[in-house]
Amino acid sequence: MNQRLLAEIGRTQRLEILNSLKRSRGMSVNQLVEKMKMSYMGIKQHCLTLQRDGYLDTWRRPQRMGRPEMVYRLTRRAHDLFQADSNRFTIDLLQSIQEIYGPNAPEKLLYSLYERKCASLKDKVKGATVAERAKALARIRDSESYMSQFTTEDEGGPQIIECHSPLMNVLDKYPIIGRLEQEMFEQLLGTKVRREETRNSGLYECAFYFSL
Repeated sequence: MNQRLLAEIGRTQRLEILNSLKRSRGMSVNQLVEKMKMSYMGIKQHCLTLQRDGYLDTWRRPQRMGRPEMVYRLTRRAHDLFQADSNRFTIDLLQSIQEIYGPNAPEKLLYSLYERKCASLKDKVKGATVAERAKALARIRDSESYMSQFTTEDEGGPQIIECHSPLMNVLDKYPIIGRLEQEMFEQLLGTKVRREETRNSGLYECAFYFSL
């Protein structure tokens, strides 16, 4: 994490708010109160401070009945608070490889990297069923800072949802990583996988859908 930004945020409760919002599509003050067991005014003040400092913005979530509900969500600035396994050097290195070896060289390198990564994960992603393998894969990805979880409760069927990518800047520059991740999931789970990525303000969510 960025230590300067952590010092700016200052309080453990604010970090907990940011972590809770990172794993969601946005939460109201009441939802944060229920999750964190703090007072409404305490949560509200922390959210206002984080909004003032540029880490949160708000939107109005439609309700089935009544007026829309005001919800807090992360801004793009908040991305720097979460672990990144890549940096400017990674991008510069891939660009240099392209200049030396040709326009397809970075993609070939990434393909080789994901082949090796998939081979190493096959020894860890074990289970007799797709669900068991999906749970194992989600645990591993979560430990790698993808904020990953396996769920069967959302619409669309069983899925692994990831709320962060530590490779965000490389993914932005080389979208092929999305396809390579999808293919890796298919090999590890032993079933067809559909990858859907959602971005909105500071929200990043990547869902991998499959059949059990």
